[in-house]
Amino acid sequence: MSATVFLFALLCLNLTPCVSGGKILVWPSEFSHWLNVKVILDKLIERGNDVTVVTHSATPSVNISPASGYNVEVLQVPHTKQDIKDNLEAMLKYWTHEMTTDTILQASQKLKELSDTATNHNLATCRELFSRVDLLEKWKKEKFDAVLADPGFMCGELLAQKLGLPLILSLRYSFGHTLERLCGQIPAPPSYVPAIGSEKTDKMDFMQRLRNIIFYGAQDILFYLGPTFYWDPFYSKVMGKPTTMCETMGKADIWLIRTYWDFEYPRPFLPNFKFVGGLHCKPAKPLPKELEAFVQSSGDHGIIVFSLGSMINNLTMERANTIASALGQIPQKVVWRYSGKTPETLAANTKLQDWMPQNDLLGHPKTKAFITHGGTNGLYEAIYHGVPMVGLPLFADQPDNLMHMKTKGAAVSLDINTMESKDLPMKPLDQAVYWIEFVMRNKGAKHLRVQAHELSWYQYHCLDVLAFLLSITALITYLCVKTSAFLFRKCFRKTRPDAKGQKNKEE
Repeated sequence: MSATVFLFALLCLNLTPCVSGGKILVWPSEFSHWLNVKVILDKLIERGNDVTVVTHSATPSVNISPASGYNVEVLQVPHTKQDIKDNLEAMLKYWTHEMTTDTILQASQKLKELSDTATNHNLATCRELFSRVDLLEKWKKEKFDAVLADPGFMCGELLAQKLGLPLILSLRYSFGHTLERLCGQIPAPPSYVPAIGSEKTDKMDFMQRLRNIIFYGAQDILFYLGPTFYWDPFYSKVMGKPTTMCETMGKADIWLIRTYWDFEYPRPFLPNFKFVGGLHCKPAKPLPKELEAFVQSSGDHGIIVFSLGSMINNLTMERANTIASALGQIPQKVVWRYSGKTPETLAANTKLQDWMPQNDLLGHPKTKAFITHGGTNGLYEAIYHGVPMVGLPLFADQPDNLMHMKTKGAAVSLDINTMESKDLPMKPLDQAVYWIEFVMRNKGAKHLRVQAHELSWYQYHCLDVLAFLLSITALITYLCVKTSAFLFRKCFRKTRPDAKGQKNKEE
């Protein structure tokens, strides 16, 4: 018996981690965020873990049917699924097609209105969650092991703290790395770490570093104004003591960042930040017969896969006609995910699909390129299958994503309005040997060195930028003081009567 136990322990230590079947509570977000979390949940369930997903009655993404493979708790909210879809569609339409014609103030006001609507939906769900004392007590008794949450939909971190459970966050990005920097305390030297949303690389000249610092500062101000107004009072009320959303989120044990070093610029990270970009990638499966026949008809020219993601269902007719006309001039066949009205200029080489097996198409040997909006799910499938990209960024992080791919030499990017294999974890010895051979094979690894090596000491600490800002501040202060003194003298000095005037007065 002892030999059997020893053999079992040996297998657990050397072949695969032993799984006892834990219990995890999940607070997901919607759309492509949910797709990523769903992949993780499927793997957790496969490994014998019990998964409970907490969602709401208006969810447009989460499958709440009994056959989903996980337990579901549905919170009843006052808004509907159509309300969420309408707000998202309005935001995408404005951001993609209309924002460029507005002033900064007009754009800020409009985006704030749309964002406030989404925040109110989120807040309504949170209020319902923490009003359900019965559910909270039930979950305490069920003794969950951890909470997995997406910080794109607030209150998962608050739920973890309320239940006294470890917290794992799954995140792609926040603008200006605000959540990661201010809540997760991840270092981000602005001299060579470009803020998400700035569309810069890690190689910045003086003016780019100046803009990068200003962008970071602006995002910090917006971040503190938002949580302070909406979330901090709510978090304090739920916890029964003064606290903040950022403080609560900062208690996360692990941050699962949905990128990888094939995407990121070299930069400092923390031990509890783990890269899991491409977790959804998998080998291609055979295509449906009709689609395979179309692909094979392309001959030696091959095919182009074209998709603007799951959230963009159609384009303006003018833009759709422009794209269809351009696609008709290339020798390749094109599979285009598109559900709008058929463009008048659609050519015979282009096949429209309401839905398509994107991963399977990208993994097909006849695929030559991928036209994409720059969402990370599609980017990683292209990286996984080694397919070059043509980017048409539309909104959010997509311009930055494609800037990363352009810098890496894997993509070109166009303005739509004007026109991988991933290494598995290795043992320390295997990893040391791998990187030695990598350096020898590639004649070095300069692209993995942070740009800090190329900066002087004052550039690294942005002292030149600070000196410039201080000089401007000092100049403005000096001018204000001098102007105020001049005006004060003009307005308030006493005028002495001259001697002659005094004499006349006496007579």
